[in-house]
Amino acid sequence: MTASEARGFHVTTTRKEIVAPASAPLLPLPENRIISLSNLDLLLPPVDINVCFFYKKPLYNTTNDVLKTSLAEALVSYYVLAGEVVANPITGEPEIFCSGAGVEVVEAAADVEPRELNLHDPYQSIAKFVPIKTHGVFAIQVTELKCGSLVVGCTFDHRIADAYSMNMFLLSWAEISRSDAPTSYVHPFKRSLLNPRRPLVIDSSLDQMYMPVTSLPPPQEITNPDNILTSHIYYIKADVVQQLQTLAGNRNRTKLESFCAFLWKLVAKHAATTDSKLLNSKLGIVVDGRKKLMDQETNTYFGNVLSVPYGEQSIDDLNHKPLSWVADEVHKVLESSVTKDHFLNLIDWIETRRPVPVLSRIYGAGYDDGPAFVVSSGKSFPVKRIDFGWGSPVFGSYHLPRGSRTGYVMTMPSPVVDNSAGDWIVYLHLAKGQLKFIEQEAPHVFKPIDNDYLKI
Repeated sequence: MTASEARGFHVTTTRKEIVAPASAPLLPLPENRIISLSNLDLLLPPVDINVCFFYKKPLYNTTNDVLKTSLAEALVSYYVLAGEVVANPITGEPEIFCSGAGVEVVEAAADVEPRELNLHDPYQSIAKFVPIKTHGVFAIQVTELKCGSLVVGCTFDHRIADAYSMNMFLLSWAEISRSDAPTSYVHPFKRSLLNPRRPLVIDSSLDQMYMPVTSLPPPQEITNPDNILTSHIYYIKADVVQQLQTLAGNRNRTKLESFCAFLWKLVAKHAATTDSKLLNSKLGIVVDGRKKLMDQETNTYFGNVLSVPYGEQSIDDLNHKPLSWVADEVHKVLESSVTKDHFLNLIDWIETRRPVPVLSRIYGAGYDDGPAFVVSSGKSFPVKRIDFGWGSPVFGSYHLPRGSRTGYVMTMPSPVVDNSAGDWIVYLHLAKGQLKFIEQEAPHVFKPIDNDYLKI
């Protein structure tokens, strides 16, 4: 039995087990069990992402057995999650070896009550309940709290799946666990659906949006503690989201565009008050290309179908021009990239750079380039539907481990039972100084998540 000390409480590992698929895959594997990554998969660096769900105490104590049995069944269809990433012997590029080796499931116990958790600071809470993946592409940790409440945490390799794909898997796993007829089984892992065109169509404008990692500047040393990236979680009431939309141009701009504009102005205002040498700021938005690229089959494609376009504006303009102007600039960022041609051109552009990895230029921004952050909409995050048979989660969130050099923001639906109005949970991974400033400037918008709001 091992123990890891968390700030304020201890998490003790009680058991580790490898769960393999219950049977052979329903779909035929390639002859050599290798699935190449698509060009859009190759946009992602080797980074692990976490997702975590908190549950009230189940009525029965066989939950771990139920989770592992249903996991084995779910892996029959989602067999890539039971495999591992290997290097292609010729190109050196990563690819999936469908070995069927399985998924490590860690069982643990924590000497803490749910009401004692500081969910506002995920590094003091969520980070303690997600596993450190030691092999493969996916790992799970199931932690029982003092009162019998459960936390189910997952870690996955972002090169294999985006959040949309992981949500599909989680829904299928939960459906199997409840003994429901699974409705969320994935379609074939056809990377050929995202093959480049022949002949390639070269869009030189993508040179301004993406770059090879060989052009990535070395990370800058951070000497000011306020510039260190960390994470906080907030909730935003539905009426406040509506107010932001009204201020940003009413129905002409979406809620996400309005929120992005408001946050961009706050980040720019912070930069203007702390460092006059900073001239510009960048905002990126994660765009899912499934609806643009895909028919019904590819709409349930498992993998990455993302682009990260970004805009850059002067800090002075962001500060002094109205929110509606900033929202229009946010809209322009999306307008050029939510098209089928954008994704087809991006796939072709990546093909011309292989085997050198590429990434969005916004991820290469350093401190001297001005503040930069990326926003991802998690409105499809099905937190209430991840019910394994003992009720919906009282809280759930994606989580970004330490190590990123660019700010990251994710909006998600609130899990509270009476959330018909549309409250948001917002995960902010920004510099410490930016978070302090945002909380001081906009306490009416960003409410620190707490157990009273979640009713736990």
